[in-house]
Amino acid sequence: MTATMTTRNGPFAFHYRCNECGREYTITPERMRCDHCAGRQEEKRPLRGLLEVVISVTTLLPPEWQPLDLLPVEREWFPPIPVGNTPLWEPRRLREHLGLPSLFLKDDGLNPTGSLKDRASWLVAAFARKHGIRRVVVASTGNAGSSMAGIGAAAGLEVRLYLPASAPPAKRVQSRQYGADLQEVDGTYDEAFELSLKYLDEHGGLSRNTGFNPLTIEGKKTVALEIFRQLGRTPDHVFVSTGDGVIISGVFRGFEDLVSLGLAPRVPEVICVQAEGSNAIARALAQGSFGPPVRSDTIADSISVDVPAGGEFALRRLQRHRGKTVTVSDREILEAQRLLASGSGCFVEPAAATAFAGLRRYREKISPDRCVVVLLTGNGLKDIAAATRGIEENVKTLQQPGSELS
Repeated sequence: MTATMTTRNGPFAFHYRCNECGREYTITPERMRCDHCAGRQEEKRPLRGLLEVVISVTTLLPPEWQPLDLLPVEREWFPPIPVGNTPLWEPRRLREHLGLPSLFLKDDGLNPTGSLKDRASWLVAAFARKHGIRRVVVASTGNAGSSMAGIGAAAGLEVRLYLPASAPPAKRVQSRQYGADLQEVDGTYDEAFELSLKYLDEHGGLSRNTGFNPLTIEGKKTVALEIFRQLGRTPDHVFVSTGDGVIISGVFRGFEDLVSLGLAPRVPEVICVQAEGSNAIARALAQGSFGPPVRSDTIADSISVDVPAGGEFALRRLQRHRGKTVTVSDREILEAQRLLASGSGCFVEPAAATAFAGLRRYREKISPDRCVVVLLTGNGLKDIAAATRGIEENVKTLQQPGSELS
């Protein structure tokens, strides 16, 4: 075990631990991955040596704890923008339609920039401010970039963003409006990621790259903490749209923290939902490990990845907690998007609707008395073209036999 110093936040202490070998490290701006495991990185494979934040209690746990208390940066460093505390919807018509009276929708599209990614960006921004870092660099398929741009604007940070030119226009417009230095890449997310690392090597700054920076997983765990607080209990099933594996890793970490702190009895069944055209983690769980990458092709751009950066972390959590995977077609995603909007009033982008499509596919395996949460990660206005395609292709979910809502 590497010698470490802990970071403190009130009664909590924090340090990094390698997800693979268990080596431990102090939380510093320079520390991104485990030296030992990162050195075994293979080309075109998920990142090796990803770090997780380990939390411990140094004094009595306060009875009125808040999700911010369980993060390794003191609250005074967080920029003044209202991230988190998103609503947990109780969709009556969808409950009746699916026969699930305890169905809930966690709507993270109501974060300031319209996606769950704000949770990670908020923590990264707070960390940068605490350590006097002015520049944050990020590669993104769209949401992480526009998120860091928006949160960075509130924090007074310089944000340099590498974004594939194929990203939805709304996400590019968002990033420019927030004042980010946008670098459009004529290539894939993986190529954008490499360009961002090259820039960091040459010019410095703090990486906000998903998975690569351990704080991106740590920030996203707050959605699990909120679900627990809002329900007053651990749900039985949580459906999570998955691309690079970092959001689902954060969901697992949040519930793991609750269990380790004695606040919750167990980790719920977490279902990883992927598009058929981008399902590397589902394939890895079935095969036991990651194989050669397959070119992704799905309408759900936010979860479209060839090589999932956080894949190893997510795979280990799915294996440890006996999580499940479900894959759905683009048509099912568009149908789910329409049904969510027309059946509850919640309009989400395709990547978010993927989780609801997974619930529809998995429904017969769930007892009606179970508590089910569908995590909705992004607002529908993020990608109008995809919703328009669903309309133009006459996806008539509500008119199909057995799909009517009362």
